[in-house]
Amino acid sequence: MFLNRFYYTLKPAIPWNVRMALRRLRANSQRRDHANVWPIDEAAGATPPGWPGWPDGKKFSLVLTHDVEWTKGLDRIGQVMDLEMKYGFRSAFNLIPEREYRVSESLRKQIAESGFEIGVHGLHHDGKLFSSKAEFAARAAKIREYAREWNAVGFRSPVMLHKLAWQHLLAMEYDASTFDTDPFEPQPDGVRTIFPFWVPGANDQGDGGGYVELPYTIPQDHTLFVVLREPNIDIWKQKLDWVAARGGMALINTHPDYMCFGGPRGRDEFPASFYEEFLAYAQEKYAGAFWHALPREVARYYKKAVPPGQRNSRKRICMVAYSNYDNDARIRRCAETLVKRGDLVDVVAITSGQEAIGMDQVAGVTVNRIQRRNTQERNIWTHAFRNLRFLLASARVVARNHRKHPYDLVHVHNMPDTLVYAAWYPKLAGVPVILDVHDLVPELYASKFGAPKNGFTVRFLQKLEKNCLAFADHVIIANHIWEETLLSRGVPRHKLSVFLNHIDPAIFHRRPRTRTDDRFLIVFPGTWQWHQGLDIAVEAVALLKDRVPQAELHLYGGGGGADAQNQLANLSNRLGLNGRVKFCGDVSLNEIAGVMANADIGIVPKRADSFGNEAYSTKIMEYMSQGLPVVASRTKIDTYYFNDSQIRFFPSGDSQAMADAILEVKENPALQDSLRRNGLEYAASNDWDHRRQAYLDLVDSLSTETFVSISKQKKVF
Repeated sequence: MFLNRFYYTLKPAIPWNVRMALRRLRANSQRRDHANVWPIDEAAGATPPGWPGWPDGKKFSLVLTHDVEWTKGLDRIGQVMDLEMKYGFRSAFNLIPEREYRVSESLRKQIAESGFEIGVHGLHHDGKLFSSKAEFAARAAKIREYAREWNAVGFRSPVMLHKLAWQHLLAMEYDASTFDTDPFEPQPDGVRTIFPFWVPGANDQGDGGGYVELPYTIPQDHTLFVVLREPNIDIWKQKLDWVAARGGMALINTHPDYMCFGGPRGRDEFPASFYEEFLAYAQEKYAGAFWHALPREVARYYKKAVPPGQRNSRKRICMVAYSNYDNDARIRRCAETLVKRGDLVDVVAITSGQEAIGMDQVAGVTVNRIQRRNTQERNIWTHAFRNLRFLLASARVVARNHRKHPYDLVHVHNMPDTLVYAAWYPKLAGVPVILDVHDLVPELYASKFGAPKNGFTVRFLQKLEKNCLAFADHVIIANHIWEETLLSRGVPRHKLSVFLNHIDPAIFHRRPRTRTDDRFLIVFPGTWQWHQGLDIAVEAVALLKDRVPQAELHLYGGGGGADAQNQLANLSNRLGLNGRVKFCGDVSLNEIAGVMANADIGIVPKRADSFGNEAYSTKIMEYMSQGLPVVASRTKIDTYYFNDSQIRFFPSGDSQAMADAILEVKENPALQDSLRRNGLEYAASNDWDHRRQAYLDLVDSLSTETFVSISKQKKVF
């Protein structure tokens, strides 16, 4: 934005020939660099989820728009209308209210009575509309007045500059200031779709403050014929054919200012016959196959045909996590929820499995794996060093990506809390930041590394946590007990939201049982840290070995320090379990549901005298989703959310009581059925489908700008 303001300040003083020579030099370089995405970006052709199609079963839509920049263009409106009516078309003319020319009432009446549409094209054509929030708010008030006077419901920003999060203030039905792909624009952040999409407002309920975005999808005339000096309309034809084949919206933006209808051609003009050839080509090749509509008709059709909860958005979201994305259900749930409604999501993460360092696509999410994690972290300093290394690397990636394609929001997942500072660059530019607190860092570090609760390290981490929470615009916390903890530490209630580790039914739908042997499988997936109590589980299996000789304990996951598996294996050997405890390693998130479906009991043996007492166990609801009876220690967090009809609890730390609970469930079919039935009901009532919209509403409310009056300190909208 700074470079744009600088350019438009100097523009009047730069001779046209010099400006155009520089533009052509740069454009030719950009054309080479972006040959893979211009004029066609294949990714933009994807059909949005739930897309209803065009009216009357038409193959695609064709929308004609014009930006009128100077008096020369204003004088040619009549000629453009005559040309379009010759081929049976109507279009929208976006007019500038002030400075460049005066829009007479008679011209507006002529346009409207001929069946054409009028849109508002900024306030002045000076490229300064978004120079500041104060400037935008002042101009927006005048734009709304002109829109009412002109009976206009659509907007297009001069030079295609846009801040969609601000433009709710214009109170328009639609905006048309974006494009699917166009590297030649001053703000070249294409939305990568050839379909209309929804820009939701803060706390958007249906149409509450939202508007329809109509990106242009056919390259602009001035770019093609004046800057790139194309000698024909082959690129227009190529792009139209591509959009038609994918059932999208072929929206073209031309300028009467640059159309030469006869006589000597100006230095910045192209033959109007090019535009006529385009109209003839569309009419002859696709007669009867397309829905020809004015922009307002497309916007109103979209709002009517696509229910509020199914409208596709194109926000740009970045997520940062010192975690393996593929196996982190919480992060995947959020990222894939956004992608499914059409948002563009980048994740900056690590790899701890077989995935290679680099960029990958996972279910539509762009995953940047920038560091490999060694889980054998023997002490707090090793852990801190690797965290710091990832923080610095992720901050570079986030800043680089934001410079290329600005983000609307950054969602950072702890641990560590300091990872929130990876978003410093977007934050500096006004982008909101969420800190998602999966675990309370001071408490977890004290448990994991044996640090004294009142010692220097824990107090330092608490101070660091306070600063990180203050840096974030909003904080998500993983359970209600920890919500109270953060409130007691000074986080304002309005800044906090609780999102449990709800299961995503897209992954944890009920799987069939395929195992037919007579083994009795006890399963645990997760980290093998001390607070998880896996040594207690091994002891319980040893107590069962004579009464349930076919019992096996299968441990999936890992972590917990260099010696966690060795300690558990040694314990198993000392207790004479002879291979009944199996270390199965990591499996993908998609595979673990099948593992659970083929088990007999799922266990959660956490220690109540540790960090585990308040750490919500995601695996409980995952077990329940597969109809797997759950045996769990009685901790503060699990008794907060579950009761004895849903889980067979046992006193924490008591291996004999755990063995008795497992045996009772095994030998009591009625109890099995009750736990299975009540667990399935709980999982179905508390899955991600019940909280998905709340998360989307939070994202939308944070990424929609509000404007405050300096004098009255009241929200404008």
